[in-house]
Amino acid sequence: MNKAFFAFVLCIFLSPYLTAQEFKITGSVKDASTQNPLEATTIYAESPKDSVLVAYTISDENGYFELEERTSLKRLNLFVSYNGYKPLTMNLEVKPSTNLGTIQMEPQAQELEGVNVVGERVPIQVKKDTLEFNADSFKTRPDANVEDVLKKLPGVDVDSDGKITVNGKEVNKVLVNGQVFFSNDPKVATKSLPKEVIDKIQITDSKTKTQEFTGEDGDGESKTINLTIKKDKNKGILGRAAAGYGTDERYQLNGLLNYFNDTERMSFIASSNNINNSGFSFDEIYDMVGNTRGGYDGARESGLINNFGNGITTSSNIGGSYANAKKGTYEVDGNYFFGYSDSFNDQKTNRENILPNGRFFSDSESNFLGTTNSNRGAANLEFDIDETLRISLEPSMSVNRTDSYNFNTSVTTDASGNLINENNRTTVSDGFQRNFSNRLEIIKKLDTVGRFVSIRFSNNNNENRDVSNLASLREVYGENAETQELNQLTEVSNKRNSYEVQAEYRHPITEKFFLDLEYTYSHDDRENSKQINDFDEQQGDYLLFNEELSSNFNFKNIQQTPAIGIRRNGEKLNFRIGAEYKLTDLSNQDFLQNSNFSKSYKNLLFNARMRYSLGRNKRFFARYRSNLNLPSVNQLQPVPNVSNPLNVVIGNPELSPEVNHNVNFNYNDFNWKDRTGLYAYFNMNFQKDRVSAISTTDENFLRTTRFTNIDGNYNGWAGFGYSKQIKKDSVFTAKFNVRPGMSFGKQVSFTNGVRLEAKSMDVSPNLSITYNYKELLEIEPGYGISFNNTRYNLESVEDINFTSQNASLRLTTYWPKNVIFGNDIRYTYNGNVGPGFKKDAVFWNMSLGLEILNKKGTVKVLAYDLLDQNINTRRTTGEDFIQDFQGTVLKRYFMGSFTYKFDQFGGAKPSRGGRFRRL
Repeated sequence: MNKAFFAFVLCIFLSPYLTAQEFKITGSVKDASTQNPLEATTIYAESPKDSVLVAYTISDENGYFELEERTSLKRLNLFVSYNGYKPLTMNLEVKPSTNLGTIQMEPQAQELEGVNVVGERVPIQVKKDTLEFNADSFKTRPDANVEDVLKKLPGVDVDSDGKITVNGKEVNKVLVNGQVFFSNDPKVATKSLPKEVIDKIQITDSKTKTQEFTGEDGDGESKTINLTIKKDKNKGILGRAAAGYGTDERYQLNGLLNYFNDTERMSFIASSNNINNSGFSFDEIYDMVGNTRGGYDGARESGLINNFGNGITTSSNIGGSYANAKKGTYEVDGNYFFGYSDSFNDQKTNRENILPNGRFFSDSESNFLGTTNSNRGAANLEFDIDETLRISLEPSMSVNRTDSYNFNTSVTTDASGNLINENNRTTVSDGFQRNFSNRLEIIKKLDTVGRFVSIRFSNNNNENRDVSNLASLREVYGENAETQELNQLTEVSNKRNSYEVQAEYRHPITEKFFLDLEYTYSHDDRENSKQINDFDEQQGDYLLFNEELSSNFNFKNIQQTPAIGIRRNGEKLNFRIGAEYKLTDLSNQDFLQNSNFSKSYKNLLFNARMRYSLGRNKRFFARYRSNLNLPSVNQLQPVPNVSNPLNVVIGNPELSPEVNHNVNFNYNDFNWKDRTGLYAYFNMNFQKDRVSAISTTDENFLRTTRFTNIDGNYNGWAGFGYSKQIKKDSVFTAKFNVRPGMSFGKQVSFTNGVRLEAKSMDVSPNLSITYNYKELLEIEPGYGISFNNTRYNLESVEDINFTSQNASLRLTTYWPKNVIFGNDIRYTYNGNVGPGFKKDAVFWNMSLGLEILNKKGTVKVLAYDLLDQNINTRRTTGEDFIQDFQGTVLKRYFMGSFTYKFDQFGGAKPSRGGRFRRL
């Protein structure tokens, strides 16, 4: 009976596939007048009954195409589309093999609105520098968001954290109708906007404002996605609201409201939760899930969450944004956020410190509490005075207040386990930060052949005030036993005002070659006042001024940088070779310590980049870049920092700037016919005169750290990725991703006068699969393993070798109707962590949702960390240490929630039509 039942179920699921037949349609596409082949023509087939996409392909450099698929349909509507040409349509009988011969396409001189209605359904178009996907052509579940449809697109990958890559290139911006949506965090748009309102998904190389205005191609280092709203959805209101409450008093509340009126948009967002969630996701399956590691969430970079980046955070935020545009006249957008959060984190660290003649161990535990609130606002104002002149302004401002409490206890032992010293310290601080930055850019095109001039002015003005109390007790044991107690009040006031002016002129030499001339002047002025008072036992207050540890200085950095470059802009080959001569003047005057110094540096730096297109789908990119990193004020200032009594840090005013030499190669190729993608990358960074630590450790393992310039440091990473997408009619789709990678490096430092070198090598292959059956079942397994090796130059120090593994399985079902069942299981293994740290764990989230109210509402029950095994442990190695870390994470909780959607749109729906030729 069980076998019969299994066979019955199998027949139900596979019957559409078993009754389908394979078909293959071939042909070539040419320009009717010139007979030139049309590469990257889109050929696609739809169901005549409901216009569901069955298959699509892209013609090669010879105009040839093969459209292969399996379908149960008897006839198909076939479309042939190429940008700038009249689309062709035909109705075909499904046969094992059909050869259409040469298809002649006629240029379309002018496309009037409403004429090319068939072209609006083209699933994919390859334009000059843009991939354009029709969102409706890619089938998803009805309640899908933008992230769900991105996962369906060829060449696009979305990982479990929402990070988007296109053929290995990270997407750093997601725009809506060409404008920023709330913030620069791509996930705000992809997780909150429903697929049903999206018309086109356009992917292009990210561009600077100058490249946008002059029509120049982007550098290809990152990608931008632009989402266009459907015309019938571009007037109205789109809203989402969700609320959840669970065990251990876990909760989440969030809401989103968007008003669209053609090019005008107003948006509001609000959130409050204590599960480390960004608060803008409305995913009916995996929403209301805290950050896996209980720590950093990428959304915090966008200003939607503000905290100290560790532990468990309770946060509340509210914000709004406005955007409007008039083509050829202006484009404006702005946003404001208020956020409040409090965090706590208990962490444990075991550190093995390497010395030339031995080693010692430091074990520490800390308890941290912190609160922060912030007000942040930013705007982007862009005005086209005429076709040749553009003025843009980008102001931003933030005001933050922070309060924190940190208790730390540390114990140091020698190699035999004997207690050498210990330290207990408590730090309480109250901080205030204010920052204002602005960027003004004026671009003037002088002709139509590429000549232009631009002037950019930017400023950054910030103030940081902090009042902190340090209470510390350090005890040293053994023959030189001593006790040191500190009770200090520190008041710090930092002000920084930096200004930069940059002028650029481009002169065309030939049609493709250009000369770039640039000059940059920057002025950076920092005022720092640090006043430390020791506690006066007799007066009962902090009245004893500590002149040795206090400082009051003014630091100035003036740079002048003339630069010259030669570039070539072509359809296939683009390159730029440039050089800049950087003149740097540093000066510091300490009014308290009478420690004054001035330094002048002259550095000739070179840079070059090249991009070569081997076709519509293949591209090779190479870059060399050298840049200058100046020492920080703390690294230059020769005043002891005793905030950690076990490690006193003193700056060095004789430091030279660090010069980085970076080499990068990248190759990517996507075969539209076979739906296969391949990319490879290599990056190497050499550091000359790197500012490195020199430490001296005495017999009591008390450390003093200074800084010097050291050569010999480098780091790099390399790897490749291969993806394959398989689609069988409307039955199932599968995507395979293989991503082996490696990283390596060398770190150099000095300890007790001996040079220490640590060479590291990590090899990490990864494999993931996404399988979707008729939008009823989606399975996403993945596995990765990392082989880690660190070698030291000292014979007394053993090499470090360990293996880490991770496996994941995401299983989502959309059956029975209106029921959504999700499981997210991850297994992690951290090899070679020290005693007292858990090495492996199974992290399992489960949710069960029911769609009600005509799918406008979703009731859900969620289990977070079902097995109660979540951990946050990791091992790191450096040139003179091996360290194991463990911090606070969210533990198991259960939550019930309700999500509601409310949309109201106006406007007529676009008509669909077209003429068909039956064959």
